Order: sequence, then structure tokens, then C-alpha cells
Amino acid sequence: MPHSQPATVEERFSRYLESGCETKKSSPENNIYKMESLQWETLGKPLGHNLEYKCLGDMAYKDQFESQQRNQGTFSIHVKTCEEKATQSHSTTPTLHQIIPTKEKLYKCKGCRQAFHYLSCLIQHEKTHNKEKHPEVKKCRKTFSKKPSYGQHQRIQTGEKPYECMECGKSFGRSSDLIQHQKIHTNEKPYQCKACGKAFIRGSQLTEHQRVHTGEKPYECKKCGKAFSYSSQYTLHQRIHSGEKPYECKECGKAFILSSQLTYHQRIHSGEKPYECKECGKSFILGSHLTYHQRVHTGEKPYRCKECEKAFLCASQLNEHQRVHTGEKPYECKECGKAFIRGSQLTYHLRVHTGERPYKCKECGKAFICNSNLTQHQRIHTNEKPYKCKECEKGFNCCKQLSEHQRVHTGEKPFECKECGKAFIRDAYLIQHQKIHGEKHYECKVCGKTFIRATQLTYHERIHTGEKPYKCKECDKAFIYGSQLSEHQRSHRGEKPYECKQCGKAFIRGSHLTEHQKTHTEEKPYECRECGKAFSRGSELTLHQRIHTGEKPYTCVKCGKDFRRHSQLTQHLRLHN
Repeated sequence: MPHSQPATVEERFSRYLESGCETKKSSPENNIYKMESLQWETLGKPLGHNLEYKCLGDMAYKDQFESQQRNQGTFSIHVKTCEEKATQSHSTTPTLHQIIPTKEKLYKCKGCRQAFHYLSCLIQHEKTHNKEKHPEVKKCRKTFSKKPSYGQHQRIQTGEKPYECMECGKSFGRSSDLIQHQKIHTNEKPYQCKACGKAFIRGSQLTEHQRVHTGEKPYECKKCGKAFSYSSQYTLHQRIHSGEKPYECKECGKAFILSSQLTYHQRIHSGEKPYECKECGKSFILGSHLTYHQRVHTGEKPYRCKECEKAFLCASQLNEHQRVHTGEKPYECKECGKAFIRGSQLTYHLRVHTGERPYKCKECGKAFICNSNLTQHQRIHTNEKPYKCKECEKGFNCCKQLSEHQRVHTGEKPFECKECGKAFIRDAYLIQHQKIHGEKHYECKVCGKTFIRATQLTYHERIHTGEKPYKCKECDKAFIYGSQLSEHQRSHRGEKPYECKQCGKAFIRGSHLTEHQKTHTEEKPYECRECGKAFSRGSELTLHQRIHTGEKPYTCVKCGKDFRRHSQLTQHLRLHN
């Protein structure tokens, strides 16, 4: 039987590379060791290889190994580690290390510049640096077919973000993320919604947005059954059930579900408002707030309610409004059981129980439950009224006041009482009105009259005490209410902003115009149940009913005489004076 010729080193090396199972079973270090021994036998002849790269720094070692092959004419590489040499130093069989000693230390560590005779020793040494730098990096053994994919994966473990935006300095782990980010600065939004025309930077954002129009909510909470359009919303919603708030403010200790919420909250402490409106110069903490604000100037309201056709600036306002029709109030107070349409309303309500008022005015020290109340209050000190009515040029502190005021000109009263059919300009007026049909909790100790609100009782008690805290600087005339003073000051300026479209007559108060308009229609909606007499104004009916009841709520402090009307008491007091 003929003797087969022994295989050459090149053949042995090729068979080794072709055995895929051996590559997978052996560790990355063993692969290097075997390559070193075969390279030794070739006496410096470089051999290419195509090993699988693994996530443990193999790529760096592979690059360094090939670099050494290119730069060195001869190789001095050993198959064993330094530790293995020590264990074999007493062996009768000499090792390669003993046969051919190395003159130079060709392998240098980039971290500490320490040099080694063997690549395998350098590999072992560099692991000590990797442990010091990244103790949290775990061996995940994930494999990659391409070098770029491997590099990106390593950055996830090390936290490295080499791609920096030249505009704002923000860094990213992937170049594709930087490209997407740069579209924010260029305002490039190639993905447009066909339904409403809104454009997006990413296709995935458009896909998610389209669910607003289709109503699709594929992510459902197993605990409460609530469904969401986005998986991120679902994930965050689950923190409501778990109570998890991982992001805490170091200034005030307040915790948040989202890191972005913490970032925005910290701007309250720092006073930073990076988003400025080019129309009016107003600045905002959030970019989304600026977007919604700009719609005040343009008049754009893209989100419309299908039930009542009412339009809104943003989708969240529409979602909250729809709860008015459905009656849904998902946010309930555990203290008193009161439920709310919005989560923010519950947050502010809870401060009523705790007494917390975190937003304090630097001018007068007055504190508020929410930041928006503080912002509006500060305009009292600055006398800023940025929201102007186009009809009468009247200015207002906030957008809501302007919207409600415009209903005076249009005659719109969208809030109707289901009990008596009376309609109101503001929802707050309707809420207060509905209490008329219910209980009256606040009673006057002087005359026994009851009121729905504590403020109403406070104002009423001034009738008995004669207190008039609001004085006119022009004529020193004093008033019980601040609103009465404001209306009185119009008489000095000659201002009559409320004009009748029928006859052109103008009035200081909107209520006067409303009463006047009834003269054209001869409408008398307030009828006395006792005698059937009708009146144009509710106040006239109230005074008339005192004839039947004999009620005289206005008492003279000097002589004790009672009167049916406040004006009668005022005339009587002049006799004493």
C-alpha cells in the first residue's frame, strides 16, 4: 500500500478553514493560536483567511494580525499562551518558543504601549483594558456577516456615538440616524399624508399618523382594555398600572414616566424656552407647543369632531373633546372619587387635597397649582394682552379668553343646560348654572340667603358690610366687584365695545347688549309662575318674585330697615350720611 504524501501547510490551513463546525466550536482565541502555529510553519508566508467575526473584539485582533502580516517580512508567533509556556517549561520536548527565540517584541498594546512577543499574549493583555473600560459589556456571542453591522452592534454595548450633527452637536451611533436627524434642520419632510397634508421626516411616522384618520388602535392593554395606535403609547401606558416613574428631577424630586418629560420639566427650573414664534416673539418649552401656537396666528384647526363639527388645533384636544360626547372620564381621584377627562386635570385636582402650589410668582409671591395659571397671572404685572379681538380690538391674557369673547360678536352659545335649555358662552358658566338645579351650600349668616359658590357669598356679604375694595383712580368711585370697576372705567374713556347690529346702539357691557337685543325681538323668556308676568331679564324676574315672597334681603346697618333692592338700600344710606 503506497504511503500518502504528507499534506503541506497550505493544504492543512485550507482544510482547517473549510471545517465550519470546527470554527464554531473553537473559541476566538484558539482560532488565533492555530493560525499562529500554521504561520510559523510557513516561515513568514502570509495566508488569507475568512473566519466568522464574533462580538468580543475579534475584528480588532483580526485587523491587527493582518496589519502585522503586511508590515513584517518574518513572523515570530507561538501557538501557546504565556501561561501555557510556563507549564511546559520542564517538558523534555522543546517548544517552538525554545527552538527559535524572538529578538523583537512586535505586538504593542495601544492602551499602555506594553510590547509582547506573541499576538496571543497581546490578546489576553488587551482584555484587562476592556474590562476596565466597559465592565457592563456582556458576551452576547451574536454573529454578523458584515463588518459595518458588527461595528454598529459594538457601539450599542460601549455607548459610543461617533456621528455628530454639525448644527446642534447631537451625536448618534449610526450614520442613518444622523441623516434622519439632519432633516429636522433642513425641514425636509418627504412623507406626506394624503388625508390632511401633514408631512413627516420618516415613513414610519407617516404610517403611525395615518392611524389617526383610520382610527386603528392595534395595541390593547390587557389590564383595562384601553387601545393605542402606537406601541410606544402602550408601553408608557403600562407604567400607569405599575406606577413606575424612572426619571426623577434632582431639583424638586418630581418623577416622570418619560425621559423627555423630565427634560421638558427641567426647563421650568432653568427658564429655558428654546422655541420662539417669529410672529409675536413668544417662546415655548416644547416644539409642539410652538406648532400649536402658530395655528393661533394662521387660524388653522385641522382636527374636526364628527359629532358637532367643532375644530381643534391638535389631535389631543379633539380626543379630550370627544369624551364630552361619550361622557368618558378615565382619570379618577382616589381621595374624593371625582373623575376627570384629562390626566392633567386630575394632577391639578390632587393639589387641592395636598395644598401643593409649586408655581410661585416672583413679583408678588402668589402661588398657583399649574404653570399656565402662573403665566397668565404674570401678565397682570406686565399688563401684556397678546390676544386681540379683530372685531373690537380688545386684548386678552390668554387664547381661551379671546375665543370666548368672540362668541359675544357671533352670538354663539354652544353650552346648553339639559334641564332648562339655557345656553352659555362658556362651559364654566354652564357648570355653575347647573348647580342652580342642585344644592346651594353657602349660606349668608346675616340674611340666610344661600349661594352655589363661596365667591358669590363673599361678594354678597359686602352688601351687608358696605365693603367696596375696588376704587376708580379717576373719580374715587368704589365697587364690590373688579369687573364692575373695569366696566366703569370705560365710561371715562368713552369706550362702548358692544354694538347692536340692528340699530347701532353701543353699550359698555356685553350683558347690556344682550338685554337690549330683546327689545327688537320683544322676547321675554323669564315668566313669573305666580302671576304669569314675563320679563326680558332674569334679574328683573328675581326682583319681581320678592313681591310675592316678601323677601327683603338688604338691611340698613344704621337703623335695621330692610329693602327689596340694593339700589333702595343705597338711596336710604344717603339719608344717614
